[in-house]
Amino acid sequence: MGLPGLLHGLRRAPVRAPVEDSELRRTQGGCSVGVRAGAGPGPPRSRPSGGAALEATEPGTNGGHRGTIHDYPGFSPSVDAEAIRKAIRGIGTEEKTLISILTERTNAQRQLIVREYQAAYGKELKDDLKGDLSGHFKQLMVALVTPPAVFDAKQLKKSMKGVGTSEQALIEVLTTRTSRQMKEIAQAYYTVYKKSLGDDISSETSGDFRKALLTLADGRRDESLKVDEHLAKKDAQILYNAGENRWGTDEDKFTEILCLRSYPHLKLTFDEYRNISQKDIEDSIKGELSGHFEDLLLAIVHCARNMPAFLAARLHQALKGAGTDEFTLNRIMVSRSEIDLLDIRAEFKKHYGYSLYSAIKSDTSGDYELTLLKICGGDD
Repeated sequence: MGLPGLLHGLRRAPVRAPVEDSELRRTQGGCSVGVRAGAGPGPPRSRPSGGAALEATEPGTNGGHRGTIHDYPGFSPSVDAEAIRKAIRGIGTEEKTLISILTERTNAQRQLIVREYQAAYGKELKDDLKGDLSGHFKQLMVALVTPPAVFDAKQLKKSMKGVGTSEQALIEVLTTRTSRQMKEIAQAYYTVYKKSLGDDISSETSGDFRKALLTLADGRRDESLKVDEHLAKKDAQILYNAGENRWGTDEDKFTEILCLRSYPHLKLTFDEYRNISQKDIEDSIKGELSGHFEDLLLAIVHCARNMPAFLAARLHQALKGAGTDEFTLNRIMVSRSEIDLLDIRAEFKKHYGYSLYSAIKSDTSGDYELTLLKICGGDD
């Protein structure tokens, strides 16, 4: 399907009925409640190939579960719900109890606690947390009890509402989620806001940047881990012909290839591009494009090459200098805690010479700091 067809389809409100709560209770890795955390989606689809197919490792996974939070052994949602209720209802909140429970359970387990809490006490856990806690600590604890797709939907909404748009947040979420996650996020967005994600992106962005965001939000990126060498060479030539090898730039070609091909495929395509043009794709993008569209395509390139390093750079930016970007810090720490936070930690230490743990420790304080450090899972 060509780009115009994708854009047309995305601007319509989703046809499927709004998702049930159970559908929104999946972990970011695609697990349902009660399913082992870290279990990925079904077998990868392989693209029909005329050339040799290479097996690649999915970026950011290293072939296994690289999160800092795992299923809690001997888990009992009723025991946890009761302990949380006591911690909230006592004289003064027992923050340490809340932190201990919510940072040592996977999101799937937390959703069972949420359900048990509602059944036992007739109240939403997130509402009690909002009423009892404050500041960045409150936001972080509420994030931990929110289903991942709903959390991402709310992050996207927050990045687009008010005066101005947080383009970097939009770029980060849309480039680091799988196609399956994007479909779940789009459904959650429609359920929560009664508007399609595509409509809001369309009204808040413009030009080639908008086209590329809409293509990503449609959740059609190929997820196959097999790489077709012949197709990678062909795509590299198309990118070269669309930019370096002509007067003016064919932006749609960049959008179609970078927003729809799998990350392992793009990694090989960029190697082939260098063979053809004698330039890195990043340099060509910087020379041919500009603005937020350039930022978005560079983010895709970085994610294809090394997604944990891309997210480590985002965390470094959020933690350095005067003031902390808690919006970004909370989002990455919570959303990657069951996927690749160990890899992000390693990349952070490698690139910046000090640990993510120490950066959080020096930049935050109080219960907010303690919670982030627990999610971080240790020093490097």
